[in-house]
Amino acid sequence: MTQFRPKYVTFDCYGTLTNFDMAGAARRVYSERLSPEAMVAFVEAFRGYRLDEVLGPWKPFVEVVHNSIERSCKRIGISFKPEDAQRIYDEVPTWGPHPDVPAGLSKVAKEIPLVILSNSMNNLIMSNVEKLGAPIHMVITAEEVGAYKPLMKGFEYMLDKLGCGPEDITHVSSSFRYDLMTAYDLGIKSKVWVNRGHEPANPFYEYTEIKDIGGLAAAVGLEPALKRA
Repeated sequence: MTQFRPKYVTFDCYGTLTNFDMAGAARRVYSERLSPEAMVAFVEAFRGYRLDEVLGPWKPFVEVVHNSIERSCKRIGISFKPEDAQRIYDEVPTWGPHPDVPAGLSKVAKEIPLVILSNSMNNLIMSNVEKLGAPIHMVITAEEVGAYKPLMKGFEYMLDKLGCGPEDITHVSSSFRYDLMTAYDLGIKSKVWVNRGHEPANPFYEYTEIKDIGGLAAAVGLEPALKRA
């Protein structure tokens, strides 16, 4: 059976390609002020508030981080300092890819254009993209779109800009909540979940599971097919 070969492979960047170490950044700032148990609770609160912050009207990502940290401090019961949130935000452009990414992306990029749809800012994302080690055909940010994932607007904007439909792409992400659930709702049939341990499997959303980007070539028809979830 021939595996589907898309016109474009589209990606989430932060977490899927870039080692998006928000938890580590929070620990570097707050671990001396919190017990180990409180630190775990803080990291979990910070994760949840980041998602909540992107569901409303678009705001700069620095505000997403600022508000999420402020709300997490309130929830855990420690004082909030704006400079702490800024320290965490300032780490973002320094983060590079997961070790499996450069070789895995390069193999696919030789045959199929790669596109990034990221919850980032125009002046922030390119530092991360330059570290990926493979040519990227197009980068689209939440700032450009005026909306963050998981809202549908970014996906619709991307498809319009590429001049194609949901049936023409494979979307790749490590997150169901930010990416794959929305892709499912928009009729993107070809989806790849990179299982980086961020979320549990959910086969309802009809994806091909890979453990890292090294498995992507098979998932997009460039190597023998993988079993779908």
